[in-house]
Amino acid sequence: MKLLGIDYGQKRIGLAITQGKMAFPFKTLYKTTREKMFDELLNIITAEHIETIVLGWPQDLQGETTLTTRQVANFQQSLARRTSVPIVLINEALTSVEARQRLHEAGVSTRKHKDILDQMAAVCILESYLQNPCPGQ
Repeated sequence: MKLLGIDYGQKRIGLAITQGKMAFPFKTLYKTTREKMFDELLNIITAEHIETIVLGWPQDLQGETTLTTRQVANFQQSLARRTSVPIVLINEALTSVEARQRLHEAGVSTRKHKDILDQMAAVCILESYLQNPCPGQ
């Protein structure tokens, strides 16, 4: 099964993809217009034959919803209207922290973190799903 991991952000959307049972950074989408962003995302879903989308679900450390949670819910609903591919929500707590740590350990310069940080967070989201593939929210 081919999965697409999404780390949604207000400026950038990090994407990761599975090959077999492993997750790999794929691409960062930079938001210009909403329609252009969805067009690009839907093209990737089609071209890569994605069977399930794994979307990071942000909550604060107490498990409460935040403004970002509501924005991701809005994004998820908009995406669901545009594709029939199932969307699974996975708690993304501390994935950006883990992604930053992985990049540091890999020797990636801090200057280059911004370019791939969101992709690495999407990798963490996918890996979390692969370890525990249960339905989300």
